[in-house]
Amino acid sequence: MKTALITGITGQDGSYLAELLLSKGYEVHGIMRRASTFNSERLDFIYQDPHESNRDLFLHYGDLTDGVSLVNLLREIQPDEVYHLGAQSHVKVSFEIPEYTAEATGVGTIRLLEAIRAAKIDTRFYQASSSEMFGSAPPPQNEETPFHPRSPYGVAKVYGYWATVNYREAYNMYAVNGILFNHESPRRGETFVTRKITRAVARIKHGLQDKLFLGNLGAKRDWGYAPEYVEGMWRMLQADCPTDYVLATGASATVRDFADAAFASAGLHWQDHVVIDPKYYRPSEVDFLLGDASKAHDQLGWNAKTNWQLLAQLMTRADCECVEDQLAGRLIRVDR
Repeated sequence: MKTALITGITGQDGSYLAELLLSKGYEVHGIMRRASTFNSERLDFIYQDPHESNRDLFLHYGDLTDGVSLVNLLREIQPDEVYHLGAQSHVKVSFEIPEYTAEATGVGTIRLLEAIRAAKIDTRFYQASSSEMFGSAPPPQNEETPFHPRSPYGVAKVYGYWATVNYREAYNMYAVNGILFNHESPRRGETFVTRKITRAVARIKHGLQDKLFLGNLGAKRDWGYAPEYVEGMWRMLQADCPTDYVLATGASATVRDFADAAFASAGLHWQDHVVIDPKYYRPSEVDFLLGDASKAHDQLGWNAKTNWQLLAQLMTRADCECVEDQLAGRLIRVDR
């Protein structure tokens, strides 16, 4: 049985990755931040009571700003694989809290790499890099495209990327960067634009709201389906040699296109409900992200299967079901 440690296990990607690794027979450990309210809803369907015997899912309190806790956990768990997904990951918010974003998203990566080295464990390390690192670089973007980030989040991710490369080269560590383009699902946080759209569509359809306030409708993104992307993460750590990979669908759409598809799937017209609010504009915008995942296809056998139109439909359908459950007083699940 292999053992894996996941930072950010309570997030969208972390929950899907935990599910995937458990299905492959792993013992899975996850780091979660202490909060005054429960923040592990995405794990409810795979949660295992700590008093049960023969468990294979374990949750630990920790924080990427606390190097001591990271070293102690690594020594205790001795993971075969470490998936570093934890971060302050909201691009717009990173403009409002740039220093914390740098600390958690950027410095947190090198802190975890150094914790691995200090714990003296032999493990394989995955760094969740981001297409936001490309910023204003012209599309299509691949592993050779120079970075030009346009947000504190993108800047912090570039730091984490090069920290990972440096530890691979300096200490012969099996460390890889997965440069993932936008990937979404019904488990996406409600403040991210795709989920904000599909949740609003569901609420509008059921008469709970009438307007949806958005910012730049012209921004183009390469949107894929998160469960497919976490499989790509796993494949990166199974390869013989560590290297970096882009994961993307190779197709792009505007925010307007995504909204149109989501509203249409519910029999609605986006023009009747969307209102532009300048407060959602970013100080510097990323206009066009379009990924070239040829390397992942050739070396890992990985391909994106769900296009952005299907993604908009399945997310809208899931949110409509959630609203229906809410109105009927049924338990709302996030296991889709």
